Amino acid sequence: MDIKAADVMKLRQMTGAGMMDCKKALVEAEGDYNRAQEIIREKGKLVAAKRADRETTEGSVLTRIDGDKAILVCLGCETDFVSKNAEFQALANAIADAAIAAFPADAEALKGVVLADGRTVEAAVTEQTGKTGEKHVVAYYATISAPFSAAYVHHNGKVASVVGFSKEVDPEIARGIAIQVATMNPVSVSEKDCPAEVVAKEMQLYKEQMKEDPKMAGKPEAMLEQIAKGKLGKFFKENTLLDQAYQMGDGKEAVKDVLAKADKDAQVLTFKRFSLSD
Repeated sequence: MDIKAADVMKLRQMTGAGMMDCKKALVEAEGDYNRAQEIIREKGKLVAAKRADRETTEGSVLTRIDGDKAILVCLGCETDFVSKNAEFQALANAIADAAIAAFPADAEALKGVVLADGRTVEAAVTEQTGKTGEKHVVAYYATISAPFSAAYVHHNGKVASVVGFSKEVDPEIARGIAIQVATMNPVSVSEKDCPAEVVAKEMQLYKEQMKEDPKMAGKPEAMLEQIAKGKLGKFFKENTLLDQAYQMGDGKEAVKDVLAKADKDAQVLTFKRFSLSD
């Protein structure tokens, strides 16, 4: 069957697939556009299945804020080259826009969200996999609901954060705290909400270190427990957001003190962070 260049271009505009892929699909479909689109979609699913075990260490991490809602999402791929492609970036942004509008509860629900072009997130990601030959995946998705939120995306687009506050905060301070989260990777907002498993792991580590220290030989278990708790205090200071030294200043004030100076009634309620480099 004779497939004209105009037919190929029309299918390319409809699907975004490469010219050769469009021509092959039209030949196989005998000029039927609907069938050709299905062939291209099936190719994407086949490529996705073949590359399911590949790691997606590159991609684009994005944030969106709308009123009391905020989202953090990452579209992942295999190579930096693909992640910088305009079409990849357009898809990542389309997913972020759809996510903040629909505000699905989790990554699984995000798959079914419909983009502005009528495709679901899952279908669009699969089709993009078929076009590039690389695995594409929504590598991360999280939401925040708070009276006021701030976000930060690093200039490389590979790490970002969103932070929820109890009330509106000076934009510069709020952004500074979001940068703090992105760069310093705290384990929790404060000591009181640090995950129990993290605390238990640290305590176990300290106790094992002391048992291997000849100076600690024969020391009562209760004493070792107290020493371990002292070490844990240092861990909280270095790894919980509010107790960390504020990196956007001179490093002499804790985040909680900087926030209190800006507004004594403001509180950090929660945060989300994702990095393709972790």
